[in-house]
Amino acid sequence: MRILFIGTGDIALPSFRWLLDHYEVVALVTQPDKPAGRKMELTPPRIKVEAQARGIEVFQPVKMRAPDAVAKVQSFGADVIVVMAYGQILPKGVLDAAKVACLNLHASILPRWRGAAPIQAAIEAGDEFTGITVMYMDEGLDTGDMLLVRRVRIGDSETGGELHDRLGEEAAGAMAMSLALLERGEAPRVPQPSEGVTYAGKLTREHGELDFSKGRAAVHRCIRAMNPWPAAATKLGALRLKVFAAFVSDERGEPGVVMPSSDGLWVGTGDGSILITDLQLEGKRRMDAKEFLRGHPIPAGTRLGI
Repeated sequence: MRILFIGTGDIALPSFRWLLDHYEVVALVTQPDKPAGRKMELTPPRIKVEAQARGIEVFQPVKMRAPDAVAKVQSFGADVIVVMAYGQILPKGVLDAAKVACLNLHASILPRWRGAAPIQAAIEAGDEFTGITVMYMDEGLDTGDMLLVRRVRIGDSETGGELHDRLGEEAAGAMAMSLALLERGEAPRVPQPSEGVTYAGKLTREHGELDFSKGRAAVHRCIRAMNPWPAAATKLGALRLKVFAAFVSDERGEPGVVMPSSDGLWVGTGDGSILITDLQLEGKRRMDAKEFLRGHPIPAGTRLGI
């Protein structure tokens, strides 16, 4: 089968690489290069670099809904279109361009956590499981019929970045099985349940704002979910303090108030407390909390908060 791959995010890389080794990939469609870094240099998506290294044609439309973009996609003559973490809504003309199927690899067990940030949402909500859903794309937001679902357990201390990478690998296996089923004519098509629908919108910096009054478990989940981006954060005086890792304790402390400790930065959460171990103060480099406190002591009783 001739495969057209549409994707931008790094989570799509394992699936794209697997396709390059096992199928005829006619082209990659990805987002335009964007400024990045302190110098804001125009930087291509990593998946584009991978495609060019393998001699694969790359198409980067500014707007996928533009008639010329749709016509270009149709011209590739793909049997199957595989989509993962692309970043634009696909119009009907693109969905219908595949001769056999247009499949999306979505990082949740649908219909739970439709939308742009299902990985972080699952961790922050305290879900025990998440996974990869391979679905037939339609014009709705992650509403298409399901071909295959793979479930994975979320680790108790797993971060958003760690789960992102693990689901990327899981997606490649789910895609491989789905394509095999399509080739044999045995691929199922199961409508999504009407119950249990939830949405996870696009992440912003505000999603990482810590509310210590929510309790130690919720604070810890937020820290894990938002690592590495946008990172959980609070305020130390007028400066933003990013928090990348912490442990929980049942020793009670007032929400947001620093507690006496020689082990690191203990902060109360009402029903307990958290020990912050990995942080970054605005204008400083990221560092271990003990190292930070040696140069920037924070007196017990200091109140953190945005």
